[in-house]
Parts: sequence; structure tokens; C-alpha cells
Amino acid sequence: MQLAPPSSKSGRFPMRPGKGTSGSRCIVKANHFSAELPDKDLHQYDVSISPDVPLHGVNRAVIGELVTLYRQSHLGGRLPAYDGRKSLYTAGPLPFTTRTFEIVLQDEEDRIGGAQVAQRREKHFMVVIKFAARADLHHLAMFLAGKLPDAPQDAIQVLDIVLRELPTARYSPVARSFYSPNLGTRQQLGDGLESWRGFYQSIRPTQMGLSLNIDMSSTAFIEPLPVIDFVAQLLNRNVSIRPLSDADRVKIKKALRGVKVEVTHRGNMRRKYRIFGLTSQAARELTFPIDDHGTMKTVILYFQETYGFNIQHTTLPCLQVGNPQKPNYLPMEVCKIVEGQRYSKRLNDKQITALLKVTCQRPQQRELDILQTVNHNAYHEDPYAQEFGIRIDERLALVEARVLPPPRLKYHDSGREKDVLPRIGQWNMRNKKMVNGGRVNDWICINFSRNVPDSAATSFCRQLAEMCQISGMDFSIDPLFPPLTTRPENVERALRSRYQDAMNALKPLGRQLDLLIVVLPDNNGSLYGNIKRICETDLGLASQCCLTKHVYKRSPQYFANVALKINVKVGGRNTVLVDALSRRIPLVSDRPTIIFGADVSHPHPGEDSSPSIAAVVASQDWPEVTKYAGLVSAQTRRQELIQDLFKVWQDPQRGTVTGGMVKELLISFRRSTGQKPQRIIFYRDGVSEGQFYQVLLYELDAIRKACASLEPNYQPPVTFVVVQKRHHTRLFANNHNDQRSVDGKSGNILPGTVVDSKICHPTEFDFYLCSHAGIQGTSRPAHYHVLWDENKFTADGLQTLTNNLCYTYARCTRSVSVVPPAYYAHLAAFRARFYMEPDTSDGGSVASGVTTSRGPTGARRAAGNVAVKPLPDLKENVKRVMFYC
Repeated sequence: MQLAPPSSKSGRFPMRPGKGTSGSRCIVKANHFSAELPDKDLHQYDVSISPDVPLHGVNRAVIGELVTLYRQSHLGGRLPAYDGRKSLYTAGPLPFTTRTFEIVLQDEEDRIGGAQVAQRREKHFMVVIKFAARADLHHLAMFLAGKLPDAPQDAIQVLDIVLRELPTARYSPVARSFYSPNLGTRQQLGDGLESWRGFYQSIRPTQMGLSLNIDMSSTAFIEPLPVIDFVAQLLNRNVSIRPLSDADRVKIKKALRGVKVEVTHRGNMRRKYRIFGLTSQAARELTFPIDDHGTMKTVILYFQETYGFNIQHTTLPCLQVGNPQKPNYLPMEVCKIVEGQRYSKRLNDKQITALLKVTCQRPQQRELDILQTVNHNAYHEDPYAQEFGIRIDERLALVEARVLPPPRLKYHDSGREKDVLPRIGQWNMRNKKMVNGGRVNDWICINFSRNVPDSAATSFCRQLAEMCQISGMDFSIDPLFPPLTTRPENVERALRSRYQDAMNALKPLGRQLDLLIVVLPDNNGSLYGNIKRICETDLGLASQCCLTKHVYKRSPQYFANVALKINVKVGGRNTVLVDALSRRIPLVSDRPTIIFGADVSHPHPGEDSSPSIAAVVASQDWPEVTKYAGLVSAQTRRQELIQDLFKVWQDPQRGTVTGGMVKELLISFRRSTGQKPQRIIFYRDGVSEGQFYQVLLYELDAIRKACASLEPNYQPPVTFVVVQKRHHTRLFANNHNDQRSVDGKSGNILPGTVVDSKICHPTEFDFYLCSHAGIQGTSRPAHYHVLWDENKFTADGLQTLTNNLCYTYARCTRSVSVVPPAYYAHLAAFRARFYMEPDTSDGGSVASGVTTSRGPTGARRAAGNVAVKPLPDLKENVKRVMFYC
């Protein structure tokens, strides 16, 4: 039995097995800018500020004041870079090893209020600066030259902090990006939000040395409106006309909690407060004690007497600000939202559409904007970059790339076209039949749309059935019963009773119901999710939902796409790689190989009680590798490691029992192919660089244990590849008019473009692959990083396999941007959110859990001792097909 990778960091990720050579060569530009390593002596100092204020802004103000006052006299003229917390960095030593400074700041909230106020509100801080260490740039140079295996993160971090100093002072920093209303026009997103333009900046070790990765970015900020106007936008009505409903109040409270406002009723005194709630009473009913004897005064009278201010909106609640133990009441009309607050909660569909419209740029425009940003940032004039001797090249990196050829795809021999060679990442189903058409003998239709009469539902279903037949399925033209029209609120009853009627009719004939077709209103809220939950975890029935707008449009392209989805949901195959059938795929065709995809979907910020959901899919056919069975499981929220890959538990009858998602999928592979997998390829989505080691150690170990639990010495070789889409590397054509490297329609690089040099890791096995034809905006290549490889793939082998698999995605006749097993895992995890029983907490979010691989169904204790409730089990017949499509 082979050993798992060692737990220490010396467990190296595989070295690059040489560079790929397949495909036609071309040059692309990348948004990476070469950064020259300084030859300075970097020093790190520990900073402690007391009293401790946990706000970066205050810390920065304190250190900023210290540098202004003492740079020449006490700091030896050095300009330090500060991380906003506990560390200060200098190029060369300070003239002391430890020193204490006293700094006085005026309270910024009252600075406008004249001398006497400022006097009253001065804040005193003690700052201790103490030598900690020298940051070693020599190690970084060795690593970049490929002579050291591990990246010295501390040195890279120092350089990152130095280059972030200036933009942090100029703009609003959010994670690794910077935003400002001056970096582009603000766009309204609706409901009191607006988008700000900005840029992402990060320094990375690459084969060309250090590189600065810069990309354009936009995000949502809260509009700096008077609170009354914000509330009117949020509720989409004039708030003075009718009183607020309970739902209105919940909506306002959720939107304003944690938001900073400034008061407008005290002239120049713009005091700032943070909102923590709304009063339950209206302003006119509110009273508060004005002394220790319990003398009460109304808020309205207080504002009149103290500020000469007459409150107009007396029926609206007041904002509760400051300290929850001793709340301050402020009428909405005297408050204005402070500018520059990012909105971090979930956006609604309308806002997402508006934001995408802003961020969606054709490649040439994006490239120009990136160059303009680099010029605007003027790194050659940045005092911090100068102090530390960091030089940034202001030209995009030119990188060698190759365009891999598309694979030939097999269709059924009875069609006019028996195979196809895709062009620019796409093809169509005309004159082709699915390579394995599924069978749908008995099906029914339920219509939940008021706007679709029975006759329209009937003719729509007939056209869909005809298209399924034309596409190569064995599909009955007529449903078992005529369509049933019912209301969305009857969803549970309608599905169960119609299913029961069908089974009563079919069981005596030894048949079962194959498919449910559902017509949905265009805006259907939770209806879609309820249908999927009932069908997949309760009835064990394949379902296809269709929106009302498509019932009226009836485009042939739509019917063809839906037929592709139906076919894989009933166990068919749409197409297969010709090379798979002729056994010509290296390291897949030579012996039984199973390909896994895995992903974890985390709840949105603000959905406090939802768990994270892990999904794992695995191929169930060999040599074709196109059918993927999927399993899902709920786990502790924000936990990135997949907990249920392998499980051991005690059963009162059977003793020690093993299970988990990998084991179950290996067993079902053997059941469907008659063979044990002799090779495992595991594509893992959604892991950030900082978690590579953790995920590999934990999950590779679980895969090994799952194999060993099937047979003592069963250890097929594993290749573990992380797939990343959330990165900021963009590739542009070197010459936008060159047809050999550009898709003329969108201006993007061609599908199949692969890069494994210059901007990639100095020594490890990674590559960027743009496998899809971008339609809108600028294509984002997927980044693949090999963390373990016992199958000894060559660069060409893994790059070609990955690219070819992208043409086997079941839901459309296009190559997709990430390898299908990872894409399917993402779809399955997304689907499983619908399986959680809605929890009616005040947060309005959904709480739940899941394990849908066989095993103990008890809730798992999560961190913070909140039990994660398991998801309801998928029905056995659902698990075997691609239900998530």
C-alpha cells in the first residue's frame, strides 16, 4: 500500500513534467506585469498600539501621524510600509531596536465642529515599535529560479504590502481590490445600491520572476443617500403615504443593520454612528429618560427643543444607533448614509444583471482599461515602491501559448452525420442522433402556469416529444394522461397524487413512470426547488421544468437543448469522444479509469444558518467516460474539506461499518461496468491556494481509505487536480486581427488555448486552459494545478485530456469553460440546496443539512455545537443518472 503524502510541508506537489508541445503555437498577452526584485535589506517590526482599536482605519491613522511627525527625526528618514495590524516593514534598519511613541489623534467625526469640540475629543495612543526579523529576499530569488521548492510567503507578503500602501490611502480597499467613485462612472443597481469601478492587484511568483497581476473589477456599494430616500428605493414607494408593514420593517432592518450614517441636523457637526436596529414604535410614540429620576421626554419634543428641528415623518420608526445596551434614537430624516461602504450581502437577480452589464467588457476594451490603470497607478512615482526599490514593467507580459485541436465527437450511426469535428468550440444536433438515446415510454405533464391553457401545454409537450424522437430517443408521443393544470401552492399534493395515479395504472403492466414534464410560471419563487426536492428525494422520478416564455416561443434550438437534458436524466448518452471508443486516450483508455469531480458550495453571507454542501460525481462508464453519477452531503458551514468522502461508524447490528461518497461511487462504477477502476483522476473545484495542502492531505487520505475498505490491497494510482475559476489572470490575443489565434465573433482567444509557461508556477505542474468560446465579455481561462500524480501524466497528456473532456458536457453542443466532472459537481451541490427543509427563522434564510451517501442519518455536530441536519437521501434510481442536469 502506498503511503499518503507526508503531513509536513515537505510533501511537495509534483514538479512540472516538462512543457506541452501539442497544438498550434501562438503568442498571447497576459495581465501580468513583470516586477523587479529589490536588492534592499527588508526589516520587519512588531507594532502594538494601545488602547487597542480593532479598526484598520484607526491603526493606519495612528501610524500615518507617527510617520508624518517622526520620519526625519526618529525613523532615520525611512518610509515604512504598514499592514494595518501588527507589522511594519522598512527597507533597511531603523535607528533603534525598540521605541515607544505617544500619538494624539482628533476624533474625525467632530473635526468640522470647531476648536472647543476638537479639544474635547482628542484620543491618545501609545505605540511601541520593536524589531522582529529580517525578511529574506535571497530565498525568494532562489525559489523564482526554481532552486527551492517552497515559496517564502513572508517575503512575497512584504512586497505585496508595500505596493498596497498608496492605493489603500487613495481608494476603498476590499480584500485584494481597490474601488473609488473616481475610477469610472457609478451605475445604479437598484434598491439603494450602486456599482463602483476599481482594480484587483496581487503580486505572484511566476516563471518570469515576480509578476504583478492587475485586473478590472466592479462591486456594489451602498448609495450615500439620505436614509429616507434609501428606504423609499428599497421598498420602491413613497414611505410617507402608508405605514410600514411587518415585512417592510424586516426588509429595512436587514438592509440597514451595520450601516454607518452621519447626522445632518447639527450644521457642521457631522457625527457618525453605526445602525444596529429599528425601534418597534414610530417616532411620535418614542420616549426616553433624560435624567436618573426616570423623567421621560418624547423624541419629537427633544429634537424640537434641543436642535429646533421639527420631525416630519412621525409615523416612521427611528434608527437605533451606537451601543445596543444604551441605544440612541435617531429619526431617519436626520441621517445620511456615509459614502464608501461596500454592500457584502447577497444581491438580487435584478442587481446581479445590472452589475454584470457594467463588468462585461470585450477583450480589447478590458486590455486598454488594465493598461490605463497601470499608467494611472504610476508605480515608477509611487514613493513606497521607490523606497523599497520595486520596479514594475508597464507592459502586458507576452506569453507563448498553443491552441489544442478539438476532439472528434461520435453520434449514432443511424443519423446522417455519424460524427462531427466542432468548429470554434461549437457544433449542433442537425442531422445527428444521440449516440445512446434513452427510453421514455410513460410520461406525464403538470402545468403550474395560469397563463398556459391546456391546449398550449398539450401541443408544447407534443413538440418536445417529437424533438426527443428526432434526436434519437425512444419517446412516446402521447403522455399517459392529459396535462394537469394546478396552482403552485398545491405542488406537494398535485405531484404525489398524479404520481400515484400513474403508478396505479402502470404497476399492473410491470412498467414505471419515466418522466415528469412541468410547465412553470416565469417567476416561480420556491416552486422549482420544491419540485426537484419532491421528485428526487421522495418519488424517485426524473423531471424536466420548462418556463412559460418557452411554451410560447417554441424555438427549435430550445427543444433540441431540452432533449439533451432529458436524455441524460433517463440514462442516455448524448455523444462520446471518438478517441474514447477507439481506445486512444492516454492514461484513460488502456485500463478501467474513473474520473471524479468534487465541489463544495458555501452559503451566501447573511444566510446565517445554512450549512455548506459538498457534491461528488464520478464517471460510470468506461471507456466512454461521459456518464456521471452524483452524490451530495451537507457539512459544517464554510468547511472546505469534504467530510463525507469516507466514513466509519458503529452499527448496533453490523458492528463497524464503512461508507462515504467515494466508496459508494466506486461500487456503482463496478456495478455498471463490471470492472474495478485501476486508475483514479480527481478534479477538485473551489480550493484556494492557501488550502491546497490541507485539502490534499485530508481528501487523498479519504480516497485511499475508501479504496482499502473495498479490498485490503486495493490502491489504484491517483491524480489529484485542483480546478480554479476564481482568479484574475486574463489572456488577450497579441494581434486582435489574427484569425489563427482570435475568435472573430467575440474578440476572445480561441477555445483550446493553453499556457504552461512564463505566468505559471516556477516549478510545479499547472496550466491555464481556455477551453470554451467566450460569447460575452472577456473569457476567463480555467487554472489547473496538479497536487498529486501517481499516474505520471505528461503535460500534453493532461492538457489534452482536460480539453477533450470539455467537449463532452451533456447540456449543450458547446465546449465548456471548466472540465465537466467539476461542472457537474457544482450543479449537484447547487441542486442540493433545494433539498433542505425551509427554516422559518427571522433571518429568512434556509437552514439544513445532508448526507446522501448511504450511512448514518443522524445529524453531525458542527463547530459551535450546531448540529448539521443531514439532507434527505436521493432515491437509488436518481443517483444512477445525471439528475442534476
